[in-house]
Amino acid sequence: MSFEGWIIFALFWVVFVTTPGPNAVNCITNGMNLGFRRAMVGVLAILTQATLFLLLSAVGVTALLVTSPTAFGVAKLVGAAFLIWMGVRAWMRAGTVPPPTQQTGRSVYLRALAIAAINPKSIAGYLAAFSQFIQPDVPVWDQMWVIMPTALALTALSYIGFTALGAGIGRAALGAVFNTWLQRTLAACFIIYGVLLGSATTPGRP
Repeated sequence: MSFEGWIIFALFWVVFVTTPGPNAVNCITNGMNLGFRRAMVGVLAILTQATLFLLLSAVGVTALLVTSPTAFGVAKLVGAAFLIWMGVRAWMRAGTVPPPTQQTGRSVYLRALAIAAINPKSIAGYLAAFSQFIQPDVPVWDQMWVIMPTALALTALSYIGFTALGAGIGRAALGAVFNTWLQRTLAACFIIYGVLLGSATTPGRP
């Protein structure tokens, strides 16, 4: 991955993991109810899910490249369309705060892992986003040495931030994070990324 491609990927991932959703609500709620330090186990669960889904996405993209470059091209267009759909959906739901998820697991870790795994942005979202930045002429696993640390570091920073907001300002954090115009700005970024990346001839390059 070129430096320019890495910058584009990093900017995209910032938008991807900072868009408010179930994970953000859970982190804020954990911070409010458990305090910052104890709530960190929830962030660890999200990172576990992110690691697993990044690896699954890499395997899926590798399989497409081996099977057919045409199939990869189709997946790239489908992925771009999915990103645009996510943006439109987020725009329409701007200002709506999802209710805190009730505890269904035996621990904060298991609950956070379950919420992350069933998040609508999960498998399909990761694969859609991932397929836009892989360069077909470079082995996928060589690119993972750049992609995974970047994605996991930004994911950790985002959800640590949401947890800190919950621990620091409590319920007011939900109102700040789910501000209508903030959500619409992030939604517009998804739509723009989907259009630009879907029309690019080579994934991962401007």
